[in-house]
Amino acid sequence: MTRDNALTPRQSEILAFIRDTVESEGRPPTRAEVCAAFGFRSPNAAESHLRALAAKGAILLEEGRARGIRLAEALGLPVIGRVAAGSPILAVEHVEARHQIDPALFSPRADYLLRVRGMSMRDAGILEGDLLAVHRSPEAREGQVVVARVRDDVTVKTFTRKGSIVSLLPANPDFEPIVVDTRHEPVEIEGLAVGLIRHGILA
Repeated sequence: MTRDNALTPRQSEILAFIRDTVESEGRPPTRAEVCAAFGFRSPNAAESHLRALAAKGAILLEEGRARGIRLAEALGLPVIGRVAAGSPILAVEHVEARHQIDPALFSPRADYLLRVRGMSMRDAGILEGDLLAVHRSPEAREGQVVVARVRDDVTVKTFTRKGSIVSLLPANPDFEPIVVDTRHEPVEIEGLAVGLIRHGILA
């Protein structure tokens, strides 16, 4: 999906609702459920938004089926490029490509691939340009490599915590740790690193 196909805020909300329904119920919502969730008075309003999402490549519509909505992301893992400050990491406008790889090859299964920028994790074998396989999770254990959001920046670092102090540690002596007192500033864990793809090959 290109930037020309960026979704409107309402389209992004509907796409998130479809994704959440698939994840929680194992099936997509019906048009009636989309109407109810967003307060549309007419099924035509829901259909209009769904067709716009299909035209932008976010979903596939199967005619004649009540639940004939398929997420395009089911066809491959989204590759997330640069993330705009303050926006969800899986916002459609951040998806620069899709990689045809089975999410179940990773444990736990990968939800997306993040294109690595910079060399702060060089000594952990994570290099600029690599695709980091990430499992979405809001929590991390001591010593795990995480994708974290701090001060509107998304970074890949090793997570450690002592009380309210979270340290995000680089694996390169040329870089300083990011140290945050969570009593005054939040650290949001976006996911856990579960694998690496380099030059199209699992590393």
